[in-house]
Amino acid sequence: MSQIKIALVGAAGRMGQEITRAATARAECEIGAAVEYDGCPLIGKDIGEVSGVGSLNVSVTADLEAAARSCDVILDVSLPTATAGIIDTAKTTTTALVCGITGTLEKSVMNKFDEAAATIPVIHTKNFSVGVAVLSALVKQAAAILGPDYDIEIIEKHHNKKVDAPSGTAQILADAIIDNGAEHSCIYGREGHTGARSAGEIGVHAVRGGGIFGEHTVMFIGQNERLELGHVAHTRSLFAEGAVRTAIFMATATPGRYTMADVLGLHR
Repeated sequence: MSQIKIALVGAAGRMGQEITRAATARAECEIGAAVEYDGCPLIGKDIGEVSGVGSLNVSVTADLEAAARSCDVILDVSLPTATAGIIDTAKTTTTALVCGITGTLEKSVMNKFDEAAATIPVIHTKNFSVGVAVLSALVKQAAAILGPDYDIEIIEKHHNKKVDAPSGTAQILADAIIDNGAEHSCIYGREGHTGARSAGEIGVHAVRGGGIFGEHTVMFIGQNERLELGHVAHTRSLFAEGAVRTAIFMATATPGRYTMADVLGLHR
């Protein structure tokens, strides 16, 4: 079986370099193309050398369409401003699409994922961690079992360079609770005279400091007990490994919209 070729978009960034290292360590796949924005100073450089794994004979390029046509799957870890164009390119080239953008995407862009899924396999996730996917499934189950008698709070912690809050993962966890169908609404932090906690409120709180890779805790708080479910990331490489695993899965998937639960077989 030939190796799956990944067109890595955002290849020169920190996560892109981690993904290059993770993909190079896998026998099933390879970085077939490395894409960056037009004007990036690393255009023309070997992505293997940029990532510290030695020459891969893959030069960084700004030609996304050519990259997509030469590969089995697009793996996008660039910026939200590029997402709409990347979806369009994936549709045009009929290339499977894995989008790991964590920033906020407009509704029109989110709709594009659904439209593309009619002809290509598509996944958009804000976290590639296997552990976070399992945590999300557990949180959904706990919320259904415990019901409205338990108050829910989500606390996320990240490094001091993170520019958005709350984290995409915190939103994944909140969505897992809301998807149960119960009446819930998110309250992002609290300040001033807020009054008593309302029914169905999900408190979401962000901590920023130092070099924390990512920590998430979901608390279910009853009158006489508290259940906490959490995840701690020790290194950025775990997200890269999950991204590569997702790209390998999606490269041979049939057209449709997928989630990390599909990738990991959590529905079984």
